[in-house]
Amino acid sequence: MSVRKRLALSLGLVVISSSLLFLFASWTERPADKSKAFPRGVIVVGVDASIPPFASDDGQAVYGLDIDLANAIAGTIDLPIRFLNIGYYGLYDALISGEVDILISALRVEEARMDDVRYTRHYFDNGLLLVTPVEKPITSLDRLAGQRVAYEFGSRAETELRVLEDKNEAVTRLPYELPTYALDSLRLEYADAAIVDAITLRLYQRRFADWRSAQRSLTRDPYAIAARHDNRDAWRLVDGALAALKENGELDKIIALWL
Repeated sequence: MSVRKRLALSLGLVVISSSLLFLFASWTERPADKSKAFPRGVIVVGVDASIPPFASDDGQAVYGLDIDLANAIAGTIDLPIRFLNIGYYGLYDALISGEVDILISALRVEEARMDDVRYTRHYFDNGLLLVTPVEKPITSLDRLAGQRVAYEFGSRAETELRVLEDKNEAVTRLPYELPTYALDSLRLEYADAAIVDAITLRLYQRRFADWRSAQRSLTRDPYAIAARHDNRDAWRLVDGALAALKENGELDKIIALWL
């Protein structure tokens, strides 16, 4: 092939590549279309209303953190909303079949489902926390050696404690039937630390408002909203609304109301 032909071919490839990049950029910058995202003119939300404080059903209506969050998102998008109460194991089927538009139901991000769904940014992290008295905080995990650590027997907390013990010296284990009992043990000074999830600690501190604690994050367990993978407009609108609620502080207010 002559030099002239090679140059012509190279220029042609550059033009094609530039055109494709321009088209891609134009497509990604296109505003999300509400009519495509929610063709029924209403946001139909699938929720399992059996997981308080995120969602409950009193026979008259559904209520909870996820319900307030869904209403705030619908208000930001400027569309009406309708809830469909579905058992947990039917949630994703309802989304994929198009029975609902999105799922807001304390959903953990599952990588195995990402071919079928898109998850928004997370709105709550229910990861495990190392909880200690505010007067005697354990600022370094190295200082756990020999400490009395309370946890729920057979839980994620016990698994994480084993991981910590593999990295540090052994601790004195205090297993309990419930995570709230582990926090009781810490509050009453039978334990030096406790490992519980964020929801357990928040609800416990609502009951014992005068008791203060220090926390250190050990693991992440993000909750997010799911949309169908092929409904990119719905995902963009909901993720954008969630970002706005985080930015203006409304999300924190909703969480603080329930947790």
